[in-house]
Amino acid sequence: MTRLGHERYCEEILVQAGLFREALRGADLKTTVPTCPEWTLGELTRHLGGALRWMAATVRTRAQDMVPDEDVPDFKGPGDGDPAALDAWFGAGAEVAAAALREAGPDTRVWTWVDHQAAGFWARRAVHETAIHRADAAIAAGVAYQLAPDVAVDTLEEWLEIGTAPQALELRPELRRLLGPGRTLCLHATNTGGPAGTRWIIDMTGDRLTWRHGEADEEAAVMVSGPLTDVLLVFYRRLPADTPTVRVQGDRDLFDEWLGLVSW
Repeated sequence: MTRLGHERYCEEILVQAGLFREALRGADLKTTVPTCPEWTLGELTRHLGGALRWMAATVRTRAQDMVPDEDVPDFKGPGDGDPAALDAWFGAGAEVAAAALREAGPDTRVWTWVDHQAAGFWARRAVHETAIHRADAAIAAGVAYQLAPDVAVDTLEEWLEIGTAPQALELRPELRRLLGPGRTLCLHATNTGGPAGTRWIIDMTGDRLTWRHGEADEEAAVMVSGPLTDVLLVFYRRLPADTPTVRVQGDRDLFDEWLGLVSW
């Protein structure tokens, strides 16, 4: 797999944050976010802005343990009463995150919640966290959402890595319900990689979840096909599986079970 590179991740944090801010221009911050119904747009902004500042604090302090929220400078942000202040706070948080990650470089040892204990993990995570929450904001605000193909591929593959990591079964033993003979899932982006598109195979036939890149003619028990960004958003449960541009063929129950169990 090809990742974007540390400097590109640092740049992309600012790109995605800028697009998030654009999606909220003129929006009512009290609007409920349909894909995260426990939040309003204002709360979504504070969640993401706080997360970026928390990642920045983790990297800047070279933390070797999880940083408490109360130790993160200006973590909570302003309320909805001053949209301009909230927007500026959010933008500053993205700048702080990108700067801390650039200064540290990808290999500086810091705490993460995976085996890869390095700042580079947070650079990649910050991009994808922002890109997906930007989709939440766009859906709530009723504006268009597009994602560069290389960012979309990397976002999808990070989720596959996390969802199939050995620790996933340890932390969530209910995922073992997905395992069984013939249980495979193919994600097929039809608008990439030439006429055959790009395929990812999730294999649940062994004693753990695994994934790999699929061959052009490779089939699976259930195949989810469509434009890359739409497949990504369905996989992240930001679009419904019956989205008109996405086709689910085969064992629909298996796909629904995956979506229900492997959630973020």
